Amino acid sequence: MTAPAETPTLLSRRRVLLIGGGAVAVVATAATGLILARRDTFRGAEMTPPEALDALRAGKIMLIDIRRPDEWMKTGVAEGARTLDLRRDDFVEALTRMADGDLNRPVALICARGVRSDRTGTRLTDAGFTQIIDIPEGMLGSRAGPGWLERGLPVTLR
Repeated sequence: MTAPAETPTLLSRRRVLLIGGGAVAVVATAATGLILARRDTFRGAEMTPPEALDALRAGKIMLIDIRRPDEWMKTGVAEGARTLDLRRDDFVEALTRMADGDLNRPVALICARGVRSDRTGTRLTDAGFTQIIDIPEGMLGSRAGPGWLERGLPVTLR
């Protein structure tokens, strides 16, 4: 005879597991069972916004804002950053041109909240870039920190 199944509590429904260095949230739901939501797929370097600003000013990185033009208009762009809309069909080729064809050039990516920069970091590494840096706080802040704007770092208006 088997013991009756326990009804999971709210706390037992949500688990965070570390698998292969990436965080995976596991959520149990009555209707569907388990849902896996993968985050933090990029395994490269990260910088906070102040670190990125210092590295940019020292000429150590190229900072690319990969958000949409309407986002650039709403918040401005991090001072010294170059803009490149992630949705462009030729995104990788355009970034390669911006880096003067140097796939070893340190390139830092910033978006609104770190989700797109995380995913794009993996995409660019797969495309042959060797020094991609994610800014997981983004312009608006995230769980990683308050973000470029909240920290009061300089922006240029578009």
